[in-house]
Amino acid sequence: MHFSAIFFQRLDALDALLARAAQFLKISCQRHSKIDATALDERQVQSYDLAFCAAELAASRAVLDYAQRAAPHDALAPEFAQLFAVEVFAASVARLMLRAADFGLSFAEIAKCHPSNDSVLAHFGRGETLAKLGAALIARDGRLPPSLLDHDKELMRDSFTQFAAEVVAPHAQAIHRDDLDIPEEIIRGAAELGLFGVSIPQRFGGLQPDARPDTLAMLVVTEALSAASLGAAGSLITRPEIMARALLVGGTEAQCAYWLPKLATGEKLVAISITEPDFGSDVAGLKLRAVRCTGGWKLTGSKTWCTFAGRAEVILMIARTHPDPALGHRGLSQFIVEKPRLAGHEFLYLAPQGGRMTGRAIRTIGYRGMHSYDLFLEDLFVPDSAVVGEAAGLGKGFYYTMKGLAGGRVQTAGRANGVMQAAFDAALHYAQTRKVFGHSIASYPLMQARLARIAAWLTACRQLSYAVAQQLDAGGDEMRASLVKLFACRAAEWVTRDAMQMHGGVGYALESPASRYFVDARVLSIFEGAEETLALKVIARELIARA
Repeated sequence: MHFSAIFFQRLDALDALLARAAQFLKISCQRHSKIDATALDERQVQSYDLAFCAAELAASRAVLDYAQRAAPHDALAPEFAQLFAVEVFAASVARLMLRAADFGLSFAEIAKCHPSNDSVLAHFGRGETLAKLGAALIARDGRLPPSLLDHDKELMRDSFTQFAAEVVAPHAQAIHRDDLDIPEEIIRGAAELGLFGVSIPQRFGGLQPDARPDTLAMLVVTEALSAASLGAAGSLITRPEIMARALLVGGTEAQCAYWLPKLATGEKLVAISITEPDFGSDVAGLKLRAVRCTGGWKLTGSKTWCTFAGRAEVILMIARTHPDPALGHRGLSQFIVEKPRLAGHEFLYLAPQGGRMTGRAIRTIGYRGMHSYDLFLEDLFVPDSAVVGEAAGLGKGFYYTMKGLAGGRVQTAGRANGVMQAAFDAALHYAQTRKVFGHSIASYPLMQARLARIAAWLTACRQLSYAVAQQLDAGGDEMRASLVKLFACRAAEWVTRDAMQMHGGVGYALESPASRYFVDARVLSIFEGAEETLALKVIARELIARA
């Protein structure tokens, strides 16, 4: 079946309905011509659904746009794109139907977006269509449609894919099974390939062009490494990328000149410390105290979920520099906290100029290797030069943090894509080699349909990620970074679940990579902005405000 323009018509119709739903919520929440936060919180269920509908439609538009360009190169590209679009159309329509009154819509106008008598849409919803697409995919050994990256990005992807296969993958299961530290072989090898400099401008020794950011390069590298191991490699680039963005936005010239070259070469590895025991995504409420003293500040309080804190030589930490809690986010500043590299699951650091920091790794079901720590700081001294932006940066830590996290959220979508790719490859291989009742399970329609769906969703998530990366680099909407993270990370959960299920009992074994992909994927919707916070406080709030 040829690529049909009807999908774009359906997209436009659903976009119009979402705009009306957002406007209805805006009017419902307005008090004195302003959106009342309490009223909006009373509509969290509607806001959550609105955010997911927006994410689904953004992914549909991205993959359909991609399919038009890819069609001359690969006949399966438009097939997968249209399969994906039909599934999310149906999901969005069902979600809107369920809460039609909550959105100020009628059943009849919602139904027009996805009529049951539409033969084109019906074709891609049929089980026979899914099975045939899966069979075609299996016949070519699971080769997905081309990503349409430029030559330089393809070379970069190939280099890191080879490194991931030869250096990372042999350690991945042992690191996961025994909760080991990341071997220095991986860290040093990644540094030699330039991993830590991907998000740092060339003038500071990195690989990123000085004239513009290159978020797409970061995504390509992240995907390749995450396919081998999320915890041992796929997340190595996240923290230097976040710190680099914060420094480039708010750091002094001296801070950028000193720190960025060290980050680019991997001479200094980074951890990011934001979350506190009572405050996760609610950054404005953080309580870690920074109290002025002679020549600097003393940090006192607790942090949690500080990933890589033991091995890192520097922790970018946000603390409250103004004692008045009523200032909220305006009382926060960022600090560059230096420490030695410390191995293992617990550490104690005694600062030369006074104070201490202790760390204890949190036991987790997945995402092992980097270790995430609870931190306890007691009068830990840091100099005035450790404040990002120094005097001019006081009170701006929240802003610098948000700038850093925008890139981190897109990068997390890339991590999700890498894990999904690994899960797909594993499922395909197992389906081709495992025989049941005399036939490989890849010959059965249900398995073929599952592989086709995974391929379609992976392609859509990848293309949405690439599109958002390019939009961000062009100065576009940062809300879309949250949107693509929301969508890709949720998709990774069911993709890895299905891939694990296709392995049967083997997939449930601790030694199986399929089980690792499943538990690793589960963290993606939690860190770098929890799913609920992104949906309610970022995406839906922005959509409603714009309505």
